[in-house]
Amino acid sequence: MGEHAARQTGAAGQVAAHAHITASVYSSHVPAIGAAIDLGKTEEPYWKPLFAGYEPSKQWMRENLPDVVFLVYNDHATSFDLGVIPTFAIGTAAEFEPADEGYGPRPVPKVIGHPELASHIAQSVIQQDFDLTIVNDLKVDHGLTVPMNLLFGSPEAWPVKVIPFHVNVVQYPVPSGARCFALGQAIRRAIESYDAPLKVQIWGTGGMSHQLQGPRAGLINKEWDNKFLDRLIAEPAELAKVPHIEYVREAGSEGIELVMWLIARGAMSDVDGGPAPTLKHRFFHVPASNTAVGHLILENN
Repeated sequence: MGEHAARQTGAAGQVAAHAHITASVYSSHVPAIGAAIDLGKTEEPYWKPLFAGYEPSKQWMRENLPDVVFLVYNDHATSFDLGVIPTFAIGTAAEFEPADEGYGPRPVPKVIGHPELASHIAQSVIQQDFDLTIVNDLKVDHGLTVPMNLLFGSPEAWPVKVIPFHVNVVQYPVPSGARCFALGQAIRRAIESYDAPLKVQIWGTGGMSHQLQGPRAGLINKEWDNKFLDRLIAEPAELAKVPHIEYVREAGSEGIELVMWLIARGAMSDVDGGPAPTLKHRFFHVPASNTAVGHLILENN
């Protein structure tokens, strides 16, 4: 009784006693970035400017290391093919092996999960009327491992536990930006109700503008991408109303991946009346293979 009462006394006590989101991180997850890392090409003239743009983030991460990263990404027909297409799927296993995407698994460490927090989030979010698929056997592809490399480098073991969260943005119908934004809010409520003092970051990955096929293959829209970044920082609730057709028209067929960033943004405290987040780093670069690369770090306040 006394311990419970102590947890309820004062804002500082609540933060200490429960999990909380310290920051949201946003990054593209271009597979060619992973290949450049794996093949030792990061210092080549084509790739060097891109990796330089993440150096401040790696330093920030060393100084602000979380206990857990809740990482929103999309599987690229690796663990989920046309036989099963979950709209939202949460990985609840203790570990996740790198996937073989056709050229062998990437030479990166296996991902260590957090089954207790993942199960708690699943329970809470499903009770908030979001139908999640619970996945106890999941291999993770470049959508998850490339952002990990960009923020943590290439360590022998990842320095954080990770909860993979897959979103279907490959096979239509895909979820709306508004649905993703609301889901982020539900995830924040779930994390903040977990009874352990964990520091959690939520990452949104994918994008930015790119199209991989058809007459517009190679499309990149710098102006639209940077406006998206502006609005993601300053007016996310309005940005969440953007319909699918605008993503496809302006950012290419694969630009729809950006709805995953709205899950991470929806999990920030300002969305629910708290103070605005602090922008710690912003980076934009083209091209990386056939994709515009965007990156933000927002600290929660």
